[in-house]
Amino acid sequence: MSTGPVDLPHPITRQLFPSPVLPGTGWPGDPASPTTPVAENADDVVARAASTRHLELLDAQVSVCRACPRLVNWREQIARDKRKASAAEPYWGRPIPGYGSSHPRVLIVGLAPAATGSNRTGRAFTGDMAGVWLFGALYRAGLAVQETSVSAGDGQELIDTRMVSTVRCAPPDNKPTIAERDTCAPWLDAELKFVLPSVKVIVCLGSYGWSAAFRALKRCGYTVPRPLPKFGHAARVEVQPPEGDAGRAVVVLGCFHPSQRNTFTGKLTVPMIDAVIGDAAAIAGR
Repeated sequence: MSTGPVDLPHPITRQLFPSPVLPGTGWPGDPASPTTPVAENADDVVARAASTRHLELLDAQVSVCRACPRLVNWREQIARDKRKASAAEPYWGRPIPGYGSSHPRVLIVGLAPAATGSNRTGRAFTGDMAGVWLFGALYRAGLAVQETSVSAGDGQELIDTRMVSTVRCAPPDNKPTIAERDTCAPWLDAELKFVLPSVKVIVCLGSYGWSAAFRALKRCGYTVPRPLPKFGHAARVEVQPPEGDAGRAVVVLGCFHPSQRNTFTGKLTVPMIDAVIGDAAAIAGR
């Protein structure tokens, strides 16, 4: 269903927005301004990610990135056409920056935003059933202030925790290409360099997040086992910081992704996700 160019009210603030949302127009939590530099290609991503000196600035530049034409077209098409159930809402329709603490003890790494979840709400893991499972587990572990997360501006906050996606734009069929994954990787590397000094544990949602986290840790100088440990639910690996680095070892935990395929079939249950998130909270000293 297409709503054309009509501005629609945000579900929390009721402020009117176009779909996709323009940077700096007042969307809750939007880190960008109208003058935030835009990465237009892979080389731009490398240069901007390497030169950014503050996490807030990194989030802003991630949120306006246009380096992958296929993903830009898809995320904006979804924002314009919308799903029937949310046709009365504006859609964010931009990349999803990291969300949560700037000095996290727990880092959660996922695959990519959902087309009508984060791509609609503008906040990681917010607005779909995977987020219902994840935020519920975080709340029960004392890592979130609310059990649910439905929209940016709903009062949700993470405690000593941050969420990131390996690929920051919603991909068709939830499958980014290898080129798109690699183009987005410098954003993840830069974010890790900002937050790793405080991180004690990384929770990887699914095998994609697992592999991406280890690749990024290796690029950041951490000692990653070879061959790469096999992903599995509750898999646990400790990686050491770069030699001579004052940082601490980081524990990497595997968790089945809370996708509908996994939760509907019983591959992932509430006790299973609670066990992994609870383990992460304990490692983090929560």
